[in-house]
Amino acid sequence: MIEEGDDLNNKQDEPKETITRVTGMYKDWFLDYASYVILERAVPAIEDGFKPVQRRIMHSMKDLDDGRYNKVANIVGHTMQYHPHGDASIADAMVQIGQKDLLIDTQGNWGNILTGDSAAASRYIEARLSKFALDVVYNPKITEWQASYDGRRKEPVNLPVMFPLLLAQGGEGIAVGLSTKILPHNFIELIDASVKHLQGKRFTLVPDFPTGGIADFSNYNDGLRGGRVRVRAKISQLDKNTLVITELPFGTTTSSLIDSVLKANDKGKIKVKKIEDNTAAEVEILVHLPSGLSPDKTIDALYAFTSCESSISPLGCVIEDNKPLFVGVSEMLRRSTDNTVQLLKQELEIRLGEFEEQWHFASLERIFIENRIYRDIEEEETWEGVIQAIDKGLQPYVEHLKRAVTEEDIVRLTEIRIKRISKFDIDKAQQKIEALEEEIAKVKHHLANLIDYAIAYFKRLKEEYGKGRERKTEIRVFDDVDATKVVIRNTKLYVNREEGFVGTSLRRDEYVGDCSDIDDIIVFTKTGKMMVTKVDSKTFVGKDIIHVAVFKKKDKRTIYNLIYRDGKGGASYIKRFAVTSVTRDREYDLTNGNKSSAVLYFSANPNGEAEVVNILLRQAGSIKKLKWDIDFADILIKGRNSKGNLVTKYAIKKVELKEKGVSTLKPRKIWFDETVQRLNVDGRGELIGEFRGEDRILIINQKGIAKTIIPEITTHFDNNMVIMEKWLPNKPISAIYYNGEKDLYYVKRFLIENESKEELFISEHEGSHLEIVSTDWKPRAEVEFVKERGKDRKDNLEINLEEFISVKGINALGNQLTKDKVKQISLLESLPFEAPEEVHADDLDVVDEETVQGDHETESTNNTEDDGEGQTTLF
Repeated sequence: MIEEGDDLNNKQDEPKETITRVTGMYKDWFLDYASYVILERAVPAIEDGFKPVQRRIMHSMKDLDDGRYNKVANIVGHTMQYHPHGDASIADAMVQIGQKDLLIDTQGNWGNILTGDSAAASRYIEARLSKFALDVVYNPKITEWQASYDGRRKEPVNLPVMFPLLLAQGGEGIAVGLSTKILPHNFIELIDASVKHLQGKRFTLVPDFPTGGIADFSNYNDGLRGGRVRVRAKISQLDKNTLVITELPFGTTTSSLIDSVLKANDKGKIKVKKIEDNTAAEVEILVHLPSGLSPDKTIDALYAFTSCESSISPLGCVIEDNKPLFVGVSEMLRRSTDNTVQLLKQELEIRLGEFEEQWHFASLERIFIENRIYRDIEEEETWEGVIQAIDKGLQPYVEHLKRAVTEEDIVRLTEIRIKRISKFDIDKAQQKIEALEEEIAKVKHHLANLIDYAIAYFKRLKEEYGKGRERKTEIRVFDDVDATKVVIRNTKLYVNREEGFVGTSLRRDEYVGDCSDIDDIIVFTKTGKMMVTKVDSKTFVGKDIIHVAVFKKKDKRTIYNLIYRDGKGGASYIKRFAVTSVTRDREYDLTNGNKSSAVLYFSANPNGEAEVVNILLRQAGSIKKLKWDIDFADILIKGRNSKGNLVTKYAIKKVELKEKGVSTLKPRKIWFDETVQRLNVDGRGELIGEFRGEDRILIINQKGIAKTIIPEITTHFDNNMVIMEKWLPNKPISAIYYNGEKDLYYVKRFLIENESKEELFISEHEGSHLEIVSTDWKPRAEVEFVKERGKDRKDNLEINLEEFISVKGINALGNQLTKDKVKQISLLESLPFEAPEEVHADDLDVVDEETVQGDHETESTNNTEDDGEGQTTLF
């Protein structure tokens, strides 16, 4: 409503609100920005493998190249003529190229990829192009040029790189909406793959990292999105209390790796006494362990909880025709190789044109001088007359030329000096023409056989630049590390049996054992209930707890023996079962399910032991037999849901343990998987043997060290093993070794005297080495002698090692083999011998663990290794 006195004109003059839509503006600007970042900064081109800043650095270095080193600050300043960004980004990019040790010869402190130390300031370090870069990166005659950002200079659109440089160096960048992560590959393997591609053969490429280490490329997926590479540090055992890390996983440094180890130690995942970093030119990190800690488990724990193992997700993204292209490394190599062939062709065609042009003018020059055509111009007074006179004089002699004579050719003839004409040698001129014809024929042959020429080119690169570029990263298939089996148990577990609580904070209650915060625990109650739950400070699981322990998932060897009463006055049943998998925090009933059921006897047996118990009945009515024995070995192992076998329908007064039992499980078959260098019970690899609790594995390595070990799945093995087999204590080991101190070969036979200690059975002299070793009962060997001048050739010697020397102590020197010079010693087929049969007390009445039935549930939960002894509870 308009009130009186309002000025209508003033109301109309007030400014009105307006809305300006910026959608189109934002869309255009953002698209321009995204395109710029993708094309001009973050993603390399597939043609030469360079990002723009890298290409401009290489072009600037070529501009400045005079064979001597240039200050990096000078190169950076020169690059700023082509790269419209600050000097810091250029210097950082140049340091990254220099650290890859392929295109740039560096001088000064360029940083250390092992320790993570940064390079010195650009004014203190110097660089020049490497011979390899000069050989494969540059050729201005076949380079396409464009104006620099300010239009003052010319820069290459792409450099004519004749090598799969992008795959050799790798590349990483984050753009707008996409990223790229191309892993570095081995120089020699790339050349071999290029040759195979040109030959029409298949090839496979996997990365090779400058930091070395071990890598599992099973899921590499050709470097495409969705692939994964697992990389590990190379860790070995220096002694029983010291581990040494000698190579790093890609993407880590000694500093970051040590920090991750210290953090894991602080969190209690691993136990480390001290860490020493002795890294210089080579990585050397010493990890000192507390006494009594398993080195093998600690190695696995380092892989599970620290940066000693990491996962890399490759992503092959490149720029092609100003568009991002997602492509695998195999296709990158094919395109690079095909591009190299085309560049070689262009180079040959340019060279052919140059040679033909030289031949053309050399032929013209000879005709001009030999036929004295220069005299025809003496009477000409005009320039046109001179040109016409020479052209007329050449006509009779130019039929064999490959192209017509132009005015430019005639002008060049007039520029020949009189001194050159006077000293002209027809024979030398002809030799020059013939040499040019040979070069022309050679280039034409290369063009006609371009693929062969390209293969020869790649082989030359391998021969000239491949030395010292062998693979650094060891290829291996990893065995997954179960974190719950290798975590250090740094927490104490307690139980209040009556109230039904378990946890780590119940310090006033009964101590159960050590555990970790990622463990699960299994609990049994007197009412016949079972539950698996995660370790916590305090958890209620049910009153009247009779057994609690750390739970191991898929554990078929821990057998629970149980006798329970079904209901308040019901019959009693006996059962044996294993618990392999359950749902966490779910209560399971091990009885028949009737109310007031109760457990009368329970025992947990880590190796399937079966004890004998005594059953005592209450006196009631006309019962004649009030006491008898039951052997759990007579009871089949079934699933936890089974009802069990009837013990008696009468009331039981007491169940007493009469006799501890032995294992009723068959010996475990153990295999060695050479691919992952691990033992397993899953049938992968070579069968080592069947093992009982006391059995051990014999290991002998190339250094002449013998030891026996308990067959644990977590054990790590070196690559220098020569023997791995089940150890028979009474079976002799036969060896022939070279004694460096005495400069002679010796034969010895011995037994392992100390099963818990590794022992050197050859001489400690640095020149000593193990020649052959055998664990056969009657081994034979053949000795081939060196033929000496002036002496008859000595026949080969065959020896029966059992007859040659008797079994002595492991530290004995042995018997001298021969005084003659030995060329070679080799094992022959052993003599037949029937080995004594192994006898074990528990071989009788064995019940196979495979009879575990009825437990078909597939629910899962986390697990951990239970190192505790079997527990028995009587009621």
